[in-house]
Order: sequence, then C-alpha cells, then structure tokens
Amino acid sequence: MNKNFNTKQLVLLGLLTALVVVLTNFNVPVGALKISMTVIPVAIAAIALGPVGGAVIGAVWGVCSFLQCFGLLGGSDMGIFTAQISPVLSFIQRFVPRVLEGFFAGWIFRFVSKITHSKISCFITGFATAFLNTVLFMSALVLLFGNNQEFVDTYMGNKTGIAFIIGSIGVNAVVEMIAATLVAGSVGFALIQAKLISVPEKKKKSAIA
Repeated sequence: MNKNFNTKQLVLLGLLTALVVVLTNFNVPVGALKISMTVIPVAIAAIALGPVGGAVIGAVWGVCSFLQCFGLLGGSDMGIFTAQISPVLSFIQRFVPRVLEGFFAGWIFRFVSKITHSKISCFITGFATAFLNTVLFMSALVLLFGNNQEFVDTYMGNKTGIAFIIGSIGVNAVVEMIAATLVAGSVGFALIQAKLISVPEKKKKSAIA
C-alpha cells in the first residue's frame, strides 16, 4: 500500500513538474510584469502532496523563473534587469517566495480540510496559493531591489514600495487568483473524488457531558 501510494505521488510530482516548465513559457504580458498560470500546478501539488510536495513544485517554478532572467523559457524583462543588478538577489527573489508559497499552501489545505468540506478546502487552497505568490514575490522584489536607484528609476519612479506593489499587481493578482481558485480547486476535488489522494480527517467535536 505504501509503495503504491509513493508511486502515485512520484508520478503526480513528475506530471506537475512538466506542467510547470510548459506553463512558464506561456505567461501573459501585462505592462512590466506578466500574468503567470504556473501558480496552478503549485496549488495542485499543495492539495495532493502536502507542504513538502507544494514546496518541491514551488522550487521547480522558482528555478524556471530564475532561468527567465537569462532569456530562457520565454524570458522576463524585469528578471533580466534585476539579474544585471545582482544574479544572487534575483535567484533569492524568484526562488524563495515560490518554495514558501507551496509549503504554506500545503499546510493551509491540511488545516482547512480538518474544519470544513474537502471541496471548499481545495478552492480555498487555490486562492491562497495565488495570494501568497503575489504577496511574497512582490514583497521580495521591493525588499531586495527597492534600495537600488537604477531599479527605482526604471520601475518604481516616485512610488513607495506599497504603492508600487499595489499598482503593479492589480490585474495580475485578480487573474491569477481567479484561475488558481477555479482550476486548482476543481482538479484537487476531482483527485479526492477519484480517491487518488487522501484528505486529513476532520476534527471531531468533543461531546458535552
């Protein structure tokens, strides 16, 4: 049983890894940033494989995102710009947030599944993954490059860090959250219904004497 379960996990991990690589090439450009659908397989991994699985797929996305800083996998204008300032900071900014979002999303699914219906848990996790991606990615961008005058002049202008984040991610955040909520939620629930993944048992209410 354990071997069969581990095999299913590895197969799903492989499929989601391939999906991340494919989706990294199909970002939708919106101004200086791009709308990414790659958050969807991270959310599915968090639902199906838990915090560790979510972190692993998040890490794959982080590596792919960093490669875009060098014109690979579709490239990223902002990534190329930040990599010219500091490749090390660019790697941290693009890798760490994606690992953390997958890890935290996995715990969110486990927690919510114990207090509500599994279908609701899947949709909440899809939304939470996209929300975390937005907050962590942009916060890391401002934190690591907000003091660089070249970055400020090129992208931030006279805006403060918070104003830049809000102004830059409005459309991105909305589209990513809607897509992740609907797609990841539906796929996650379908996997549960097909009994391909297990759901944490709900907390039982203690009887009052």
